[in-house]
Amino acid sequence: MTMHIELQSAFANRHVLKVISGLNNFDAARVAAIIKAADLGGATFVDIAADPGLVKLAKSLTDKPICVSAVEPEKFVRAHAAGADLIEIGNFDSFYAQGRRFEAEEVLALTHQTRTLLPEITLSVTVPHILQLDEQVKLAEELVKAGADIIQTEGGTSSHPTHPGTLGLIEKAAPTLAAAYEISRAVSVPVLCASGISSVTAPLAIAAGAAGVGVGSAINQLNSEVAMIAVVRSLVEVLGTAIKVGSRK
Repeated sequence: MTMHIELQSAFANRHVLKVISGLNNFDAARVAAIIKAADLGGATFVDIAADPGLVKLAKSLTDKPICVSAVEPEKFVRAHAAGADLIEIGNFDSFYAQGRRFEAEEVLALTHQTRTLLPEITLSVTVPHILQLDEQVKLAEELVKAGADIIQTEGGTSSHPTHPGTLGLIEKAAPTLAAAYEISRAVSVPVLCASGISSVTAPLAIAAGAAGVGVGSAINQLNSEVAMIAVVRSLVEVLGTAIKVGSRK
């Protein structure tokens, strides 16, 4: 597996910012706006639906690595042929509202199937937050053995903050932060902390052991490209600050 050089550096320095447009977002204009904001704001890479047309669109808008997400391994083959740099089994959040659950056995099977089809491409796999924390750690270890190069955590959809403002943002991120803390201590590959992350909690993810964060709704729910860019830049800034603070300790 050869990881994109820009990604290698960002993961090594633990300041990765992945901007997620959404596994079920096939609106080309909307995806384009998110990609442009990610590019202009200084994100490390973007994560889009595993659609060849969207991959080609993304490649025309940015030189940053393009990750594609899906839960059907065969979709990765077509997206990779279109130019995708890495792939992600996950972004399960969009399925939970439909009552669709992803258990450990299925995620592990998807990983094996994907590795059979694409043995060399950089592979990220999300650990479902519906599992107990010890089960998440066990699955993460199994996923790495199966060929996962990056482990992603989630949990924003299961969290229901009871407070407004900063405290509420911390409550929302708590499940994914807890998973990042436990999993990062159990596996040797980078951990990406995603789902429910904001500029308030991104530094907490790094402190918990993550090599970076994945952010979707905090950016793609905005209607202004200027506002999207501003949020991306603020996340890049706080991640950089978190690294400087950590290096002084």
